[in-house]
Amino acid sequence: MLTEPDAVPRAHDTSSPPLAIEARGLVKRFDRTLAVDGVDISVPEGAIYGILGPNGAGKTTTLRMLLGIIDPDEGVRRVFGHERPHEIARWIGYLPEERGLYPSMKCDEAIGFMGALRGLPVEEGRRRGRELLEGHGLGHAVDKQIRQLSKGMAQTVQLLGTLVHKPRLVVLDEPFSGLDAINQGKLEGLIREMAEAGTTVIFSTHVIHHAERLCDDVAIIAGGKVPYAGSVDVARDRIPAQVRLETANGEGEWRGALPDNARHDKKAHGGHFWYFPVPDSGIEVLLKRLIDGGAGILSLSIERAGLHDAFVEIAGEAAARALDEDAAGEIA
Repeated sequence: MLTEPDAVPRAHDTSSPPLAIEARGLVKRFDRTLAVDGVDISVPEGAIYGILGPNGAGKTTTLRMLLGIIDPDEGVRRVFGHERPHEIARWIGYLPEERGLYPSMKCDEAIGFMGALRGLPVEEGRRRGRELLEGHGLGHAVDKQIRQLSKGMAQTVQLLGTLVHKPRLVVLDEPFSGLDAINQGKLEGLIREMAEAGTTVIFSTHVIHHAERLCDDVAIIAGGKVPYAGSVDVARDRIPAQVRLETANGEGEWRGALPDNARHDKKAHGGHFWYFPVPDSGIEVLLKRLIDGGAGILSLSIERAGLHDAFVEIAGEAAARALDEDAAGEIA
């Protein structure tokens, strides 16, 4: 079980909801390449926050600026009100995309070592490490060397090492990358558990369904810019609800009731699917025209737009294709 994170002193009190992270106008260049171009992000304390975008969009650079690993060329970022995040590093847990553990270390030693890097006494870190391993089904691996573990187990050990000092903020860079479906599910559960204990979790991903299932808020990033940052629900509501209609017939006067932009998919056994926004006139008028016209309604549902649809609307089709290709490449 995760325990409640250690308290963090406030730099100042505000009447508005407290923010774990606040960034305004972050810009970062590498030589002549503009990697991040004016990023604004606000992450409330206790939230699960996702940074969603294709590989190369600027996610890792943004996270590293937020953490103080690198400084922005322009803009300001604050972590728990502090403009120099590395000075409060002991309140932060960071899992980089590039995983790395000493292969000869035993699991509890590796966790204790990572805790020591954040100011936790080594023996206390090893004790907590053994508790974390037991609590996450890895008690049998306490005395095993990292080289003896599967990839998923080793990644879990590194994640537990990220948490051992009970950080108030946990930052995970592409944490689901390389994990099978079972371990991805376990990681999702752990992220929810951290948030329930009061920890703020921010993670980057190029896989939309992780962000959609876990996040309260997201920042959509493409080409180093953030065209949207805010509630997942608000992002989805930018697109009208969609009608999913199945009919037995494919032709007839009733077709005039469907909007011109209705998308048509024909099923192999002869049925027809139609997808289109809910008409301004309402669903009742549409239903009457379909019934009177003999469409042969087999099913009709109204479905809310998904985060993928919102991503296409906000970031554009090219960014969405890149996102899909990244996810497909990882599965392959």
